[in-house]
Amino acid sequence: MNVLTVPITLLRLQYTILRIPLQLVEDQLMSRLATESPARLMYERTLGVLDGAVGSALGDRDTERRGDALTERSDALARAAKLEEEAARTEAEADTALETKRKQVQKEQAAAREAKQRDVEQARRREVERKQAAERDAQHRKQVAKKNADQLAAQRTQAAEAEHRAEQTELREAEKVAAGPAKARLKDAANKQDEAADKRARADRAEKLAEAEKDKRRNETAVNGQR
Repeated sequence: MNVLTVPITLLRLQYTILRIPLQLVEDQLMSRLATESPARLMYERTLGVLDGAVGSALGDRDTERRGDALTERSDALARAAKLEEEAARTEAEADTALETKRKQVQKEQAAAREAKQRDVEQARRREVERKQAAERDAQHRKQVAKKNADQLAAQRTQAAEAEHRAEQTELREAEKVAAGPAKARLKDAANKQDEAADKRARADRAEKLAEAEKDKRRNETAVNGQR
């Protein structure tokens, strides 16, 4: 056996003995933690680095490979945990952004509905105001038309009455003009009737006198004949 081999073998044995409590801590305590727990990963990586350094220094390939494997495993798990953390953070950020966007969309939709409702209400108010204005305008036009019709009717009535009065005046004047000759003829006819009646009366008296004269003569003749 080489003289140098003895100290190295002794150092390996001492490290093996020293590592027993470290392995017990890993087996009894760290194994209870999650595989990707930061404390466990840090402990396992520290133990792996220690194994790798000691194995390399002592020429113990098994210990070195075990340390390198443990270090790589711890680093891989750490990277995976970091990636998962980043993925979770990215997902959380995406969820937050999505929730923010959803709330923003909801606000925009609510604002759009409110704006639409306001537009509808304004349109309804404008329609009501338009109808009221149209009713007032129609009522005003109706009143104006009635007033104009009443005025026109009054004017026509006045014109008709004036025309009727003018016609009555003209008719009375015409009657007066026409009645002049008629009255003259009536008067002439009355005079003639009076004259005729007078002549008949005189004729009657003359006839009565003649009859009386005839009776007298007859009586006288009769008397003379009796003598």
